[in-house]
Amino acid sequence: MGILNATPDSFYDGGRYYNLDDALRRIARMVVEGADIIDIGGESTRPGSVGVSEEEELRRTIPIIKQARKQFDVVLSIDTTKSEVAREALEEGASIVNDISGLKFDPDIALVAAEYRAGLILMHTTSRPYDMQSKAQYSDIVSDITRSLTESIKLAEEKGVDPEGILIDPGFGFGKTISHNLTLLKRLSEFLVIGKPILIGTSRKSFIGKTVGDAEETLEGTAATVAVGIMNGASVIRVHDVLYMKRVARMVDAVLSA
Repeated sequence: MGILNATPDSFYDGGRYYNLDDALRRIARMVVEGADIIDIGGESTRPGSVGVSEEEELRRTIPIIKQARKQFDVVLSIDTTKSEVAREALEEGASIVNDISGLKFDPDIALVAAEYRAGLILMHTTSRPYDMQSKAQYSDIVSDITRSLTESIKLAEEKGVDPEGILIDPGFGFGKTISHNLTLLKRLSEFLVIGKPILIGTSRKSFIGKTVGDAEETLEGTAATVAVGIMNGASVIRVHDVLYMKRVARMVDAVLSA
């Protein structure tokens, strides 16, 4: 899954793909590099961010989805916590909704996903981005997240989402300390008990820079998290650097299938 942030303030690539032409060039490159899915978001969810209006999020994302659907043979995902943004995106050709709140912010996302027979990614977070890092407390992080994701899955299925179309994401960086993120990677396979494919989104996140000691050079650290994640059960990797991480994924897959 290649990341397309149509935002001025995302933590890694904010402002780079804020206009339509730049966004489409970026998608074209990621498709050539081997992306299977393009995840398009119009609202930064970096720690401390306060979000944008529904109208602004639609303005940022829908034109990109319309044109991408016409130009590229690739699965499109909308990264949103708003049901009306999800609806418009699915209407224009997206086929997956990526909800970082796991239906906690707007449960009607599940109804929209069910109506359009869309895939649904349910992620764990402790709270909204502006205060999530102040709520990074767990009794046992894997057990607590498992419980939360199980509740999200139950709600989604009750609202008609196809059980076969649900993925889970433990939410690296969302209300987690460095230690929490490292523990999640180490214990990722424990989430397999939930019975849903696992997506991980570790790409270029600050815990990697802080761990390796260089906030600007996080490519190799990201590659390590991708390799460990796949070895421990991840089915989808959400990344900025598609070409490099595709190679990492191929190598790990070769080892796993040896």
